[in-house]
Amino acid sequence: MLFTHKLRALGIILITLASLNVSAQSKSGLHILKKHAIKSSGGWDYVTVDAADKKIYVSHGTQVNILSTATGDSIGVIPNTNGVHGIALVKALGKGYTSNGRDNSCTVFDLKTNEEIGKIAVGTNPDAIFYDDFSKKVYAFNGKSSDASVIDPVTDKVVATIPLGGKPETGVSDGKGKIFVNSETTNEVVVINANTYKVVNRYKINEGDEPSGLAIDKLSNRLFIGCGGNATMVVMDAANGKNIAKFKIGDCDGVAFDPALKLIYSSNGDGNMSVIKELNANKFMFIENITTEKSARTIGIDLTTHHLFLPAAQMEATPPTAENAHPRPHMIAGSFHIIEIGK
Repeated sequence: MLFTHKLRALGIILITLASLNVSAQSKSGLHILKKHAIKSSGGWDYVTVDAADKKIYVSHGTQVNILSTATGDSIGVIPNTNGVHGIALVKALGKGYTSNGRDNSCTVFDLKTNEEIGKIAVGTNPDAIFYDDFSKKVYAFNGKSSDASVIDPVTDKVVATIPLGGKPETGVSDGKGKIFVNSETTNEVVVINANTYKVVNRYKINEGDEPSGLAIDKLSNRLFIGCGGNATMVVMDAANGKNIAKFKIGDCDGVAFDPALKLIYSSNGDGNMSVIKELNANKFMFIENITTEKSARTIGIDLTTHHLFLPAAQMEATPPTAENAHPRPHMIAGSFHIIEIGK
């Protein structure tokens, strides 16, 4: 009996230790470290982090603000980017590209001087933009013309326009010849062949509505799709479109993935950032929601420091009018800033 009691006690201890271990793993340790003020006026969308050169490129109304990741100080401005949404960097050529939604163009700028090199006419209302290392092309996704403009950064010419059959949001590459882009109006991921510039597949997001944020784990070939319409993260197999997992998040607009830590982040405009852990290619675990601020809906990641950067501002209600009974809230002047999250 004494032996039996000892075994039972040992079992209780082991179960307790296991529970403590699971509890310890259920928190990321992430929290808000700093807030970096940007006093100029204007709305915002995407943010791009250059970890190697320690820069954050922040879209902001009619300009791009550049901050230091080391200090948060302002270190440059790229003006005349009317309605800028996103910023893509082509480090090998020393060039950057902005998607200017209000004048249907992309600005080309010098990464060292921040000076404008030229402008490229693209589709209507270019939104998300990124550089594909595989094809060595810049993709600008045009919201109103529902297509993608493919830019050769060597010549700064549009070499292809790809009809997408829906309003595109964020795009990513698998690094092996396929481009994936969310179609917000059809609840799909559209697959593009980066060699032929043709749509080769359309993957249905079964339980996601209005997909916006998108990231990829190139090693496991998994897509992480943030759907703001029903506050859901969907994990998808990039090889065949199989929906593998789903998680309740928030009003997501941006998604980031840290390949070293195997952590997926969703920035939610309702005031938090969801953290999900990739345990393996087919198993995922929700970790926690970290309080941020309302309006912090997009996200950039520094893969060297593992810090996250979320643009945000203080908002106030806009009085209704006869033409618009439910207007969007507007930003309080001078309140725009970048939230830095880390350990």
